[in-house]
Amino acid sequence: MPIKQITIIGVGLIGGSFALAAKKYGFAGKIVGCDNDLVLEKALSMRVIDSAEPRPETAIKGSDVVLLATPVGGIIDLIERIGPLLPAEALLTDVGSTKAEIVRRADQVFGKQSRQRFFPGHPMAGKAHSGITHADPDIYRNAVWIFTSPHSDAMNSPGLAADFADLIRRIGARPVTMDVERHDRLTGWISHLPQMVSTALAATLMDEFGNDPELQAIGGRALREMTRTAASPYSWWRDVAHTNTENLQEALLRLEQRLAHIRENLRGPALRDEFERGNAFRAEPEKNTRSK
Repeated sequence: MPIKQITIIGVGLIGGSFALAAKKYGFAGKIVGCDNDLVLEKALSMRVIDSAEPRPETAIKGSDVVLLATPVGGIIDLIERIGPLLPAEALLTDVGSTKAEIVRRADQVFGKQSRQRFFPGHPMAGKAHSGITHADPDIYRNAVWIFTSPHSDAMNSPGLAADFADLIRRIGARPVTMDVERHDRLTGWISHLPQMVSTALAATLMDEFGNDPELQAIGGRALREMTRTAASPYSWWRDVAHTNTENLQEALLRLEQRLAHIRENLRGPALRDEFERGNAFRAEPEKNTRSK
C-alpha cells in the first residue's frame, strides 16, 4: 500500500527537513504537521507541511505513517499516548538518537505486534542550530538513516516499512540496519561523546575568557569545528544523556583517562604515540574513500 499521508509530530529541524526533502524528491501525498501553534504557523508559511494540527491524537487521523521527531523523552511519551490510537495498518516510526528505551516502550505498548507496527529509526544528520527556520531539504543527502533490528526486518517484506525505507532512499539517505544495543553503544561514542566534548570545551573557554573579542577574532577553523555543536539545545541532549547514560559514562571515562595520559606526557615520547594513533584513525576513512 503506497504512503498517501504522513504525520510529523515535531516540526523542527529534523522533522521539518524530512518534510521538505519528501516534497522535493517526489512524495506526492499529504504531510500533516503537529507542534505548537507558533511552529505550525511558521511551517505552513514556509510550505513545509500541508496542514497543521497541534493535538497529536487528532493529527494522526488518516495517516499511513506517523513520524515522531521530538526529543527522546517526547518520543517515549508519544508512543504510549498515541500508539493505542493508531489503526493496526498504520506505521509508527521515529528519529530518536537513542533506541533501547524507545524500543522497550514500543514493545510494551504494541506487544506481539510491535515488530510490524513500530519501525525505530535514527537519521545520522543534523545541524548545530535547531528549529523549523533551519530546516533543509538536503540535510539527509549521503547521510545514514539507521533502523534497528529486529524491528527493521519489516523493511524486507512488502508493506509500509519497505515503502518508508524507499522514501528514505529517495531523499538521499542510506538505510542501514543495526542491533539496538550496538546502536546505542556506537552512537554513544561517535555522536553523544563528541557533543559533550564540544559543550565542555565551549563552557571551559567561557569560564576562562568570557566573550573575549580577541579570542573570537583569532580563533581559527579548529576552534569553530570543535565548538560548533556546543550551540545544540540542552532540551534535546538531556534526554539522550538520560537514556544512554551507561554508554556515555564509559566513553567519557575513557576519554578522561586519555586526556590525563596526554597531560602527563606533554614532554615525553608518549605524546608522539598519541598523535600517531590519531593520525591512523583519520587515515583509514581517507584510504577507504580513495579505494572506491
